[in-house]
Amino acid sequence: MKLILPIIKKKKVGNNLSNWLFLAPCLIVLVVCAGWPLFRTIFFSFTDATLDNLKEITFVGTDNFVSLARNQEWWKAVLNTFIIAIISVPLETCLGIIVALVLNKSFKGCGIMRAVVLIPWTIPTIVSARMWAWMLNDAYGIINELLIRASIIDVPIPWTVSNTMSIVSIILVDVWKTTPYMALLLLAGLQSLPQDCFEAADVDSIPPLKKFFKLILPLMKPTIIVAMIFRTLDAVKIFDLVYILSSGNSANATMSVFARKHLVDYNEVGYGSAAATVLLFFVAFLGVIYISFSSRKMRD
Repeated sequence: MKLILPIIKKKKVGNNLSNWLFLAPCLIVLVVCAGWPLFRTIFFSFTDATLDNLKEITFVGTDNFVSLARNQEWWKAVLNTFIIAIISVPLETCLGIIVALVLNKSFKGCGIMRAVVLIPWTIPTIVSARMWAWMLNDAYGIINELLIRASIIDVPIPWTVSNTMSIVSIILVDVWKTTPYMALLLLAGLQSLPQDCFEAADVDSIPPLKKFFKLILPLMKPTIIVAMIFRTLDAVKIFDLVYILSSGNSANATMSVFARKHLVDYNEVGYGSAAATVLLFFVAFLGVIYISFSSRKMRD
């Protein structure tokens, strides 16, 4: 036994070393492409840097963060981000489950249907946002035209102009865009479930609703949690969809739009970097909380 233990330890050390060697190229790329810009953003958040002068800058400590905490426009952006994430993610999850259940069935044209469902997700966000901005326009948009012809509304709705309707439009377009992504993740999890359980349920003639809530949903819980984690972290960082549909309106800005506005439009690199840094740590904190909660749920 004493002779075997050193051999096992050497094998473990060798495996760990080889693992790190295989990961080294990926880690180097991450450090160069993500680590350095991230470090610079955090560094600039403690300075008065501007786009005109990124070399002769003054260290201002936490002044940018204190000013950010007192800025009502920032807290409005935080609220908008929460509203979009809290409403859109559950809607996308529920619709994704329905789509995944339908696509999991074998029927004629199933393959074509799966490809068609993915089209909204494959369209670049900037393209789909501009497309929906035209469709939702209150002067010449086709959405208002169809609603008026169907006698649902009498006058055009300012979807992208009104503050309230703009948030509604962003959520609806985000749901349309990202539901296929959720459906794809949930479909993969659904197809990995043990089929003998479903065969036994069919033999026992269990009703579809009871089969879903008592069998499919509990087995799908880990997949649903992981999908919601990915989608929530992505929803908190939403930028291009909001920026296009709201035309940069401060009342509907999210945290990412707020940071971009101060970085580029207002030429306040230090202040904008502070907003971006807060968003970074907020997403990281949310990810840790979400993963800890999901791990506990999966163990239960």
